[in-house]
Amino acid sequence: MIDLFNTVKANAVSSLALMLGGLLLGQAPKEVVTAGAIDGLLSLFLVAGVRVAIRLTTLSIDKRRESDTVQSPGTRTRKVVIVGAGEVGEKIFREIRDSGRLRYEVVGFLDDDPRKIGLSIHGKSVLGDVDDLGKLARTARLDEVIIAIGAASGKQMRRIVEICERHGLSSRTVPVVGDILNGQVSVNRVRPVSYEDLLGRPTLALDRELIGAFLRGKTVLVTGGGGSIGSALCRQVSRFDPRRLLICDNSENNLYEIDLELRQVFPAVSVEAVLADVRNRSQMKDVFRTYQPAVVIHAAAYKHVPMMELHPWEAVKNNVAAALNMLTLTQEAKSEHFVLVSTDKAVRPSNVMGATKRVAELLTLAFAAKPGPPRLMIVRFGNVAGSDGSVIPLFQRQIERGGPVTVTHPDITRYFMTVSEAAQLILQAGAMGEGGEIFVLDMGRPIRIVDMARDLIRLSGLKPDEDIEIKFIGLRLGEKLYEELVADGEGIHPTGHQKIMAIRGPARRLEWLGSRIDELLACAERRDADGIRRELQEIVPEYTAYLPRESETSQAG
Repeated sequence: MIDLFNTVKANAVSSLALMLGGLLLGQAPKEVVTAGAIDGLLSLFLVAGVRVAIRLTTLSIDKRRESDTVQSPGTRTRKVVIVGAGEVGEKIFREIRDSGRLRYEVVGFLDDDPRKIGLSIHGKSVLGDVDDLGKLARTARLDEVIIAIGAASGKQMRRIVEICERHGLSSRTVPVVGDILNGQVSVNRVRPVSYEDLLGRPTLALDRELIGAFLRGKTVLVTGGGGSIGSALCRQVSRFDPRRLLICDNSENNLYEIDLELRQVFPAVSVEAVLADVRNRSQMKDVFRTYQPAVVIHAAAYKHVPMMELHPWEAVKNNVAAALNMLTLTQEAKSEHFVLVSTDKAVRPSNVMGATKRVAELLTLAFAAKPGPPRLMIVRFGNVAGSDGSVIPLFQRQIERGGPVTVTHPDITRYFMTVSEAAQLILQAGAMGEGGEIFVLDMGRPIRIVDMARDLIRLSGLKPDEDIEIKFIGLRLGEKLYEELVADGEGIHPTGHQKIMAIRGPARRLEWLGSRIDELLACAERRDADGIRRELQEIVPEYTAYLPRESETSQAG
């Protein structure tokens, strides 16, 4: 389309120049206009025709070459239907049609919009709605379903996947909405349906203008930038043209991977990989002195509940001491914004990990109560589906091994969000925060872990309790049956974003908190587990310490 527009523009300029020359030479205006119009039209048809012929010839040669390359005696064309007769579905179909290497035969489209049923898209009909998928599977002998709905809800995805499962069809889907908006939809990026697609919440709408003002032209420091949430944050930040992005992590390999990726995908962004430990104040002071970050997002933390029950001193050092370092340095540097990434396990904690994150929250609120910059805020959310160490990769590995899938309790529930949702919430909260807030996402209903296990088994093409056993093994060290996002006494308020709520709670006096934390850090240095739990209960009275029995400690170790 752009090429055609440029061709028309060039021919129009040429014809106008020809007519102007004729008029200057004294020729009759009528003859000049006629000659110019004929010249312009002929030139347009000739130039455009040659370009179209070249393109069609090249496409035909490439298609034949690709077809010859991939075709083998055993290759069979797979019959597919595209669910979604919109722009995304049309683009997927065009790529299949124009490529000889893709061994697909598209039998048509399905769409729940009654206005589209019966329409033709590049010669392929919209054959009905999703409820017709079963009948079409039998009559057309379908092999696969491509779900090409750009902003499909979890409810829509679950319905389509369940129909596919009933009729033995494999299903794949398009990338996330962000990739669609960036024009990255292609058949090569169509992937199997994942559990994240079934979570059931609409995509979080971002106030891109507000986030742009928050990040554009600024130096942004992300701690824990090599982890699953931290790396997703770095990808999101890079889209908003920061002056410099500092990725801080103490894992050499994780840091290398995200640094390499961002340099390739966002070559215009100045990326600095900082191999440093947030617990080391001297190291981090050098980072602040060298780069003077305006925005600090502190995502580095230990998060595994049973592991932190066995090593509580490490939880204190990484989740409390590091947060204190970052808050102190951010304030000394007079940075503009600080965002602490927290967890729902900080609400009425029953484990060391949650209690140490609650201490980090209290520290942030105490610093926020002091006058002057920076603006400090907290983002609190539930489990992140598919993140490093989350239950989903564990279940997937157990399914690959043939089971059993181990669930701690039949009634255990958790709030879940996707990695991209977590990163977007952090940026949105940082942009809208005035200081002293705890932001939480409206995460819908908590999900039963056993239901998640069954969904993952079905997505693998197997039947729960028949092909794969589900085994209940009992709650782990410090684990609760359910988590909460808001504690008693925390006043919850709406924000300018319909899916994000703000909590404002009373701030502790920084002097008192500082003295208690000094005692806590002293216990951590002595590796005094009982002392750590006592000090945590002093600071977080709602913390119910779980004291592991000797048999559990030796077994877990």
